[in-house]
Amino acid sequence: METVHKTIDLESEYSLTRHAWERMSGRGLSPAAVRLVLIYGRVAHTRGATIYVVGRKEVECYRRVGIDLSSVEGVQVVCTDSDAILTVYRNRDFRGLRPRSRRPRRHHAR
Repeated sequence: METVHKTIDLESEYSLTRHAWERMSGRGLSPAAVRLVLIYGRVAHTRGATIYVVGRKEVECYRRVGIDLSSVEGVQVVCTDSDAILTVYRNRDFRGLRPRSRRPRRHHAR
């Protein structure tokens, strides 16, 4: 695993890998934006990682209680089990977060 570069303070501290810090900087995402996603985002467990994501549903839900998440809509934060942030990106397509089917594929006879 990469060395820890920075941390984001929450109730429990998340460490950022150098890769995550570079991606945040390059994509214009501040630590405050990542903090919002970690606090208010839905959680998906897929491909051995925990992914926090703010989508349209979260923006609408929290807007009703006075919290504006529109600036982080589509932001996804990928974390390890040990609360290290691996990468951060913006992607409004959440199909990759669905659990994959465990049933074998059927091959059609020709």
